[in-house]
Amino acid sequence: MNGTLNKVMLIGHLGDDVKMHYFDGGNCIGRFQLATNEIYINKTTNEKITSTEWHNLVVRNKAAEICEKYLSKGDKIYIEGRIKSRQWQAEDGSTKHTTEIQVTEFTFLTTKKETEGQKQIPPSESSKNTNFDASNDGLPINDLPF
Repeated sequence: MNGTLNKVMLIGHLGDDVKMHYFDGGNCIGRFQLATNEIYINKTTNEKITSTEWHNLVVRNKAAEICEKYLSKGDKIYIEGRIKSRQWQAEDGSTKHTTEIQVTEFTFLTTKKETEGQKQIPPSESSKNTNFDASNDGLPINDLPF
């Protein structure tokens, strides 16, 4: 195989709110950390162990603005992206290194705003779909043959 692949898929919880950085020309980036957990049982002690891995995520422009608007600490999100390493000179002259996930796709799985909204709406109302008639086998009520 001659090609290469740099693809990351993660499902995790935000460690903090999205931090935005704006640049001249209207571009922006959003940065946040994502926690993923691995849970296993220690065979010698039968103890349940949770191991957390932290990932530095970067989203750009419109995607960053959407993440900032709807996501907050603790929210669960699915992301796809690629790994990118970079280095820079710190103010003290030392060279710093970091590895980030450049997000290309994302899906909100649960948000605190969504969860709070569901608590206020009775369960019977939240599952109600008014566009379809149950006696009509799930077809739209206004489904015309032409």
